[in-house]
Formats: sequence, structure tokens, C-alpha cells
Amino acid sequence: MKLNKIEPRFIENSNPRIGLIALATDFMIERDFIKIIRDKDIDFFVNRIECYNPLTKENLIRMSEKVTEVTNNILPNEEIDCIVYGCTSGTIAAGYESIEKKVKAAKPKAKLTTPSSAAIKALKKLKVKKIAIFTPYSKKLNDEVVHYFVKEGFNVTSNSYLDIQADYDIGKVEQEFLFDVLSQIEMNDAEALFISCTALPVLDIIDRLERELNKTVLSSNQTLIWDSLESIGKNKNVVGFGNLFNIN
Repeated sequence: MKLNKIEPRFIENSNPRIGLIALATDFMIERDFIKIIRDKDIDFFVNRIECYNPLTKENLIRMSEKVTEVTNNILPNEEIDCIVYGCTSGTIAAGYESIEKKVKAAKPKAKLTTPSSAAIKALKKLKVKKIAIFTPYSKKLNDEVVHYFVKEGFNVTSNSYLDIQADYDIGKVEQEFLFDVLSQIEMNDAEALFISCTALPVLDIIDRLERELNKTVLSSNQTLIWDSLESIGKNKNVVGFGNLFNIN
């Protein structure tokens, strides 16, 4: 037998890399990312983080303690351009700076985006000051989300919530029910509606809601994906997911 050693030829340039940290019980966030980025030259990697129910501030902070480990296991020893921490209330509970420190411990060169920080960027980009907020959370967690936006300088004109205790139940909410409920949100004094939670199935109805309400509609996953694409220079030619993707 003749033995022949062949030297491999490696690619010289790779696509931008997004690494998503998704809650172990989140049904929606990966689907929503793929709907928008599937035709783009982007490499997308996902790792899941253990989620503790019921959803409380204490359990969300407890979950964040594993961020460094979960981040490190997204292509270990390889660089990632953007790390996405896929939990709105979790980032608010633990604090953006805490999440960033844990991510940077594993991937020091990666940019970080979270639903709450992305929502703030989007609202400022759109020059929105007055917002209505909808969440699926318990009253206590809902109030913490509202307080976060007030603290960031926004006027919350109305607030509605579903009082769901567990993350895995949020992803089971029926989409047309959501459309009907959100279509009736009090928007008279608001410039935009923000729909919190990466697990809610709302991405596909944002365009319809904007036409129905005649207002800008933002969601956790929509703003998160928008900010991720902005960070890697790939936010182009995205249609069908709200006015946010149309602004320059």
C-alpha cells in the first residue's frame, strides 16, 4: 500500500460569526434569527443556558452566573464577532455590565448585544421618547421592565402584561391571539410599542401590527437581530419585519 500525505488547504477568509446564548426553554429565538439571516453570508452558532423557573429576578441573576461557561463553549478557542445574550428580563435583572464582563471573560474581542440594550439603541435611532410596553411576565417582573425603560429616560404611556410565570409557557402563546391583543393596546399617547421577551412569537406579525396601529412596533428579537447585524455590518436588504430595518 502506498501512503500519501496530503497537505490541507484552509480558507483564508471566513464569514462574520454570531454566537447566540439562548435560554434552554426558549422556543422562538433561533427560529427568528434564521428567518432573517438565512440568506446572508453569516455563520451562526447557538449554545443554550440553563433557565430556572418561575421567572424571577433572583432566578434570572442565578442563570447569568453560567454566562462565561456557555460563551466559552461557542467555538472554544475561536473568535466570535458578536455574542448575543438572548434574555430581555435577564439582562435587566443582572445588569448589562455584569453580562458584558462574563462574556468578555470568554470572548474578549466579541461585541455584545442584549435585547434590552438593543431596544434602547433602536428607540434612540428612531428618536422615540414615548412608548407603550407589553410583556408576558408576572406583575413583578413586568414592573421591573417598565422601571428599566423609565430609568433610561423614556415615558411609558401604557403597559399591559400576561402574568406568565414560566419561560416555556411564553413560547406557547398563540400568535393570532397576540395579534388581537396587541392590536388593542392603548397607543394614543405613544410613538411606538415595545413587546418584551425573546420567547414570544411576534416577529412575523410586526409588519401587520405596524399597519394596524399606524405606529412603530419593536420586539426583543427584532431589535436584537437588528443590533447584531449592525455590529457586523450586515444590516442590509431585510424586509418584512418592521420599519426598524428600513432606517439608515
